[in-house]
Amino acid sequence: MKKFLFILLVFSGVGALAQTGAIRGRITDNITDQPLEGATVIFLADSTVTATSNANGDYRLDNLPVGRVSLKVRYMGYETFLLADIDVVSGKDVPADVRMAESYNTLDEVVLTAGPSKDKPRNKLAAVSARQVSVEEITKYAGGRSDVARLATNFAGVSAPDDSRNDIVVRGNSPTGLLWRIEGIPVPNPNHFASLGTTGSPVSALNANMMANSDFITSAFPAEYGNALGGVFDIAFRKGNSDNYEYTLAAGAFSGAEAMAEGPMGKEGSFLVNGRYGLAGTVGAGGTSAQPNYADFSFNIDFGKTKIGSFSLFGIAARSYIDFRGNEVDEDDLFAAKDENMDVVSQFGVLGLTHSVALNDFSSVKTSIGGSFSGNTVEQERIFNYGTPEANPLPYADVDNNETRFTISSVYNAKFSNRFTLRSGVMLEQYSLRAELSSRERQADNDGDGYEDFVNLIDTDDNYTVFQPYAQGQFRLVESLVLNAGLHAQYFSLNEEFVAEPRASLTWTMTPSHSISFGYGLHHQNVAAPLLFLNENIGGNLVQTNRDLDLVRSNHYVVGYDFRPGNGWRTKIEAYYQDISRAAVEATPGSYSSLTEGADFGFSIDKFGLVSKGTGHNMGLELTVEKFLSDGWYGLATGSLFEAKYTGSDGIERDSPFNNGYVFNILGGKEFKVGSGRNVIFVDSRLSTAGGRHYTPVDLQASQAAGYEILQDDKAFSQQYDAYFRMDLKFGMKLNSSRKKVSHQFYIDLQNVTNNENVFAREYNRLTNRVDQVDQIGFFPDFGYKVQF
Repeated sequence: MKKFLFILLVFSGVGALAQTGAIRGRITDNITDQPLEGATVIFLADSTVTATSNANGDYRLDNLPVGRVSLKVRYMGYETFLLADIDVVSGKDVPADVRMAESYNTLDEVVLTAGPSKDKPRNKLAAVSARQVSVEEITKYAGGRSDVARLATNFAGVSAPDDSRNDIVVRGNSPTGLLWRIEGIPVPNPNHFASLGTTGSPVSALNANMMANSDFITSAFPAEYGNALGGVFDIAFRKGNSDNYEYTLAAGAFSGAEAMAEGPMGKEGSFLVNGRYGLAGTVGAGGTSAQPNYADFSFNIDFGKTKIGSFSLFGIAARSYIDFRGNEVDEDDLFAAKDENMDVVSQFGVLGLTHSVALNDFSSVKTSIGGSFSGNTVEQERIFNYGTPEANPLPYADVDNNETRFTISSVYNAKFSNRFTLRSGVMLEQYSLRAELSSRERQADNDGDGYEDFVNLIDTDDNYTVFQPYAQGQFRLVESLVLNAGLHAQYFSLNEEFVAEPRASLTWTMTPSHSISFGYGLHHQNVAAPLLFLNENIGGNLVQTNRDLDLVRSNHYVVGYDFRPGNGWRTKIEAYYQDISRAAVEATPGSYSSLTEGADFGFSIDKFGLVSKGTGHNMGLELTVEKFLSDGWYGLATGSLFEAKYTGSDGIERDSPFNNGYVFNILGGKEFKVGSGRNVIFVDSRLSTAGGRHYTPVDLQASQAAGYEILQDDKAFSQQYDAYFRMDLKFGMKLNSSRKKVSHQFYIDLQNVTNNENVFAREYNRLTNRVDQVDQIGFFPDFGYKVQF
């Protein structure tokens, strides 16, 4: 202990000499993205320290003191913008872009005094159930593993009581209802170890160090978002430093070992590149005895402004693989069994080019062209008669999926006045899917060899199109009343269905501290590909009997009340109702619905001839109390009370597997200045609890007779696991060099510090011939180190 205190004191004295840093960024109009030349940036602690944005909207403030600082941005005719408590370090220029809103009365200046605006989304047409996600939040919160998807589980309306995956369950919807976008382009599952049709997995391929502030939306999305029912995660990449070369080296148990470089390129451009390699398996954090291997590479290249507009090129390439060997598996392994060998490979990639051009002083067009790829292969071997002299290893499952998308999107933004703005556009996605699945699971022994037949269940090579035009306007009816209204349309070529979707929201700002909002949206989404292309054997012919299923339909209704009780504080209450129809269910009476799929690596393989007659509903009440970081501390408390139900073809209303009933999160953190006051010790904590997941009980007698798990489908999701509880504690230190442009950060994150035994699953174990319980990952200490220079 004495040695630790001595080392701490030595490091805390590093800042004995003056240390400075810099903040840079771009100032633009929040609707048209046009740069604002001549905006003034003021350092609040010393109003003589200022900067002015240039013709590209770029600004830079140098010689700022290391630590938390706040800035004010002013521009004639626009609402004054507050950048609060930015963490300035000595090793890196801090990026801080500003998107300013034109004031209702251009002769007046409206000063924001109620706190920072990070609670408001970047997309100013998203008026309800939306918030901005900052990069600092992703890396700051305890237990977050630097994973943007896991960060979202702290927000009201989101639940994920499963430590093994980062699926985002929004307001009781299946995780498949989530839309991922990167720089405006929809992408498949952006995770390592991903599988076709899912949106989550154990490890994210999105690097927080690459991200700019992004948007997370949970209901009644603006008209530009389509083919989603449950939520939208709109990810933005940040630009590299266009002034100086900078480098970052980091390592963490979950985030992996990484290296990043950025700097100027050409006359006005910049580059940003990052590579990571996973360490979770090396430090025993994978939840399995097998070694998970994963790596990703990300980049964003800004070519700067040219005579024909601005261009940027971005991309991600990710690969992961894991080899399970039954003779090395522990009995409590989450993903493997002793009588199986399995090799799993997953790949994800996206490449996009964006072009932005100003048409005139009030309008602009942004066009994006991109391609994305997602693939996974599984080779599974089952050792039949395991542990006996008759042990016989045979192929059990073979998966080979490749999905490629080509996307073109063009968006027109126009601000005709400070009271009326318009956004319209079109998006075309061309899918190419090559999918194969063969398995013995739940198959009959028609050839009489004593083993289930190895049957082809999916074998497709298909192309299909999703076409989405849209238009939305924002009308400031009076200064305190804002209407957003628009129409989204969608065409799905596989079933040749065309739908029109109205979207609208109304926000009434009664006082600077009180506002009420109302929102409505009609949304559609196609059924997941593994169900659409499932083969049924009809008279010896393989037929895709689910291919023509309708788009699932959902009506969203939401009302919210936003109250700011004091500077830096925010309280928000939202109530919602979601009515779902045309879900895929069985043609004969049964408990199955496609609304129950998507929270695992695979989908049902025995649901043929489905019809679009299923229904469901989600309803709930959410509370958010947030204290934005100021005076060295922050806090966030969120609570959700909700109900998620569905009805299958038997007409019986049942609990959805995602109907946890309640979710509560409490997060908080404190920073302590040490030594000269330039270095910081920080403490963060997180407590989360939720109702257990609903599950279908096992028919033990039938399972024992069949040799594989058979569920009591007539009692689907009638039972519930015990409540989920987890507490995390994070400690760390930020150090700034006094002589060089270098900063260091260390942390240790004690995850599930109480070692609570949360249930992973209760399932039939063919080796013990009984129903066994497997628990989730217990206590685990994550760690991390980062140096910037």
